[in-house]
Amino acid sequence: MESMALPGLERLLEVCQRLNLGLKTAPPAREPLKAGSLLEGVPFDPILASVYARLGHAAFATKVLRWVLIRSDDQVHRLEEENKRWREKWWKELGEPVIVFGGEVYAYATVPGLADAQGRQPVVLVDTYEFEPQVMPVASNVDRFFDTCARYLEAKVSDPSYQASGKVGIRFPHDAIELLARDEQLVESMRAGRFDSLMRHVEDGTRRWAAQVMGK
Repeated sequence: MESMALPGLERLLEVCQRLNLGLKTAPPAREPLKAGSLLEGVPFDPILASVYARLGHAAFATKVLRWVLIRSDDQVHRLEEENKRWREKWWKELGEPVIVFGGEVYAYATVPGLADAQGRQPVVLVDTYEFEPQVMPVASNVDRFFDTCARYLEAKVSDPSYQASGKVGIRFPHDAIELLARDEQLVESMRAGRFDSLMRHVEDGTRRWAAQVMGK
């Protein structure tokens, strides 16, 4: 599973380079986490395992976004350390185990308990800066998440204001409704209520955003 194709990741890497948005990568561990291996007692996502078989760390679009893949290589084991902290601090409050793998301002995580028949786990944003954790579903799987990020960046930098100033307002996933709605598996899962337990504390604005993604 670790050698699977990752077209979404490839697209994000290409977009960062082609549009000169900034990109930093580092090599993987000699023995990265395997698909299905346990991290804090829950199975590691197969697509995420494939990502970490290629990269030990990455910082995407550092000039406009700086979305970071949490480091896990032979020298630094921050992925493992962060998820130990999340299990101790947030799992009970969230009501569902998550595996945090990236972010900067917000955390992005897979949800092992919502894996599909192939073991691929959906991706959610978790904002812990609010009184209650705010959870927003953002992709049906990790590689789809990278693909959506790439398309979002392409759309943002094509805006005339960016062309004029070189600055862009990044509000992902809040203003990426149309892109997220293209992820049919994500929308189907949202409509089926699969994320409801994780979203039980979200604010009205997040509920309205989710309704728009679902086309309601």
